[in-house]
Amino acid sequence: MPAPKRGKAGGEGQANNNGAAHLFGEIANGTSQAAGRALTFLIAAGVVVLWALSGPIFHYSDTWQLVINTGTTIVTFLMVFLIQNSQNRDSAAIQVKLDELIRVSTAHNSFVGIEHLSDDELGEIRTKCERRAQAEKAGQESIERTGKKAKLAAERVIG
Repeated sequence: MPAPKRGKAGGEGQANNNGAAHLFGEIANGTSQAAGRALTFLIAAGVVVLWALSGPIFHYSDTWQLVINTGTTIVTFLMVFLIQNSQNRDSAAIQVKLDELIRVSTAHNSFVGIEHLSDDELGEIRTKCERRAQAEKAGQESIERTGKKAKLAAERVIG
């Protein structure tokens, strides 16, 4: 059996990267779960209220303002990465589910993996799908009109 291929760092860098990615994923998942809870919102609102109430004590100084500005900037900066990580995981999971549904259904398997196409290519596919849907709708309406005409004709013959 051939030896496994190793990257530039002898395979160790990849293992460390996977461990770091896994750790980040766990932290991001836990933090995003906690950030979405009502208690977390109440705690954050409480911090803002305490900060506002402490204004007169610190004479609304520049340092007093800097505390809330720095704190909110740091939290916002870190939350951007956590939210993006959560969205990436959710998007990937949804894509896998959609791909599987397409694979096992009568839908076109050629749609599996189209998320990797360029915006122009996706736009072209979207336009074709919309035209196909319009044509199917027009065909269905034509069938319904024909059915109504046939029913009326049958009623005239019978009645």
